[in-house]
Amino acid sequence: MKVAILGLSITSSWGNGHATTYRGLVRELEKRGHDVTFLERDQPWYASNRDLAEPPYGTTLLYGSFEELRDAHAHVVRDADLVIVGSYVTEGVRVGDWVHDTAEGVTAFYDIDTPVTLAKIARGDFEYLHPRQVPHYDLYLSFTGGPTLKKLERQYGSPRARAFYCSFDPELYFPEARELKWDLGYMGTYSDDRQASVQAFLLEPARHEPQKPFIVAGPQYPDTDRWPGNVTHQPHLPPAEHRAFYNSQRFTLNVTRQDMIAAGWSPSVRLFEAAACATPIISDRWPGIESLLVPHQEILLVDRTADVLDILRRCGEDERLRMAERARRRILAEHTAAHRAAELEAHATELLSGVAA
Repeated sequence: MKVAILGLSITSSWGNGHATTYRGLVRELEKRGHDVTFLERDQPWYASNRDLAEPPYGTTLLYGSFEELRDAHAHVVRDADLVIVGSYVTEGVRVGDWVHDTAEGVTAFYDIDTPVTLAKIARGDFEYLHPRQVPHYDLYLSFTGGPTLKKLERQYGSPRARAFYCSFDPELYFPEARELKWDLGYMGTYSDDRQASVQAFLLEPARHEPQKPFIVAGPQYPDTDRWPGNVTHQPHLPPAEHRAFYNSQRFTLNVTRQDMIAAGWSPSVRLFEAAACATPIISDRWPGIESLLVPHQEILLVDRTADVLDILRRCGEDERLRMAERARRRILAEHTAAHRAAELEAHATELLSGVAA
């Protein structure tokens, strides 16, 4: 197939989790013999933070405006067998309308932020997707599974909503012997609705265990000077350093945005990356997490600061490593970028052949 993807970014992972997901997907689609073109809006904040300026797989085209996209790259969209528009694309509604008018193949909306998208739509915020567009996309690839898929079809009129979770690259994320620098770490851009969990599950445990080292990696955090002295803050961690980051922790923390907790079935790509590195995961609770990793066997779920402290103080080394290895095997069997490429190919082939689900 010829595949065109209009996504937030593939060249820069600064402040977003989209780039690493797109990189793995494009690479694996290319390995399967498909011709992939990625169209990215050239934004100054990504231009100054490009950690993969020229991806070595597929073709990456940068455009400076919607008009440039329309005038210079219409043939890419018109000639593609599959055209994917991603969430958070700048002028996404305008781009989506243009794609619907231009594309002659199958069209899909790839929502890497489904609960956030639906919450925005519910309050009349149509930043990158208007509800009138949902029925016109042949396929809605949703970051979120579970009941949300039926909601997309019944309430918003999607003809075909399918779970399409994030994924990881096993060539980049794997266990390696490193000095354990931190007892607990967390990676994620600052978010108001995640910060209470970061506070309860990392900063407060750090205050109770001043002799243990902790780390938070991610941009835009306010008031870091008020954090406990045993908490390191690293404003940006490029993907090339993610594996070392995970492999240097006794435990890693996974926390989830409130919209995603409410929707459930919304695993972060960081969850998969950490598990692939055989780093034991401490996570908040949300519906559907047990369908991805088995609580107490492959992941540790917490509700309060005391739960985290109990894990840090009582979990033995053998138990820690066994749990991490079980999680690694589970993720390798189900959530690599190669799995996602195969799933996407199957969805597109079904639609292109005109066979109903």
